[in-house]
Amino acid sequence: MVQNKSVIKAGTALLLLICTLSAQAYSGANLAKHAKVTIAEARTIALNAHPGKIIDEELEKEAGGSGLRYSFDIREAKVTQEVGVDAQTGAVLENKPEGAHPD
Repeated sequence: MVQNKSVIKAGTALLLLICTLSAQAYSGANLAKHAKVTIAEARTIALNAHPGKIIDEELEKEAGGSGLRYSFDIREAKVTQEVGVDAQTGAVLENKPEGAHPD
């Protein structure tokens, strides 16, 4: 019985750790409190601009728009597209093939 409780406690701790890490799963998550657009909303906007599979995402301070943007690398076939979404307005700021030297 005591061993079962230990396993349950360890499992609960692991689950909490996983949930915490997934909540901070993208680079720049600490800036999210300054964004009006959520990461989920920005993903939808980016995928509407360029359908495919998101392979990288971040929230960053960068010139253009409000100065705070979500940046997504979206793969479609063999091409990776970089789509930038303004974190305040939801406007698409960038939608172009990723260059030879990605950020």
